[in-house]
Amino acid sequence: MNRIRTLAAVGLLAFAPAAFAQNGESFDTTKLTIGINIVHAEVAATPSQREQGLMFRKILGVNDGMVFLFDEPQRVCMWMHNTLIPLSVAFIDADGKIVNVEEMKEETDDAHCAKRAVQFALEMNPGWFKKNHLKPGVKVEGLPDVK
Repeated sequence: MNRIRTLAAVGLLAFAPAAFAQNGESFDTTKLTIGINIVHAEVAATPSQREQGLMFRKILGVNDGMVFLFDEPQRVCMWMHNTLIPLSVAFIDADGKIVNVEEMKEETDDAHCAKRAVQFALEMNPGWFKKNHLKPGVKVEGLPDVK
């Protein structure tokens, strides 16, 4: 009986969204709406969470991502140091509108920057924004409050 419970628990974990980074840092999650798309996003709100980001992840669910919150609107850049999967990043202003989208290759230190001050960045699987016809000016609903 214990073996069955253990296997069931392991099976459930295999399908659960990645809520823990490699270093054990946990992330809250939120649901975002972008056009007709629902995104399940982990929230990187603290400096250590933003530094960790999606490092060391080997997979990301189809509509899973990570939203980065910044204390105030600013010009931000993202890079892919120790990030094992390629990603797309949308830079989002304080009003929730996409400013620009950049494609990022895995395990590089190339800077990918917002074209102007933003309050959020949303990382998704590569090509996700293009595939879903999401361009600058599109509104992202459900972004977490910045404290």
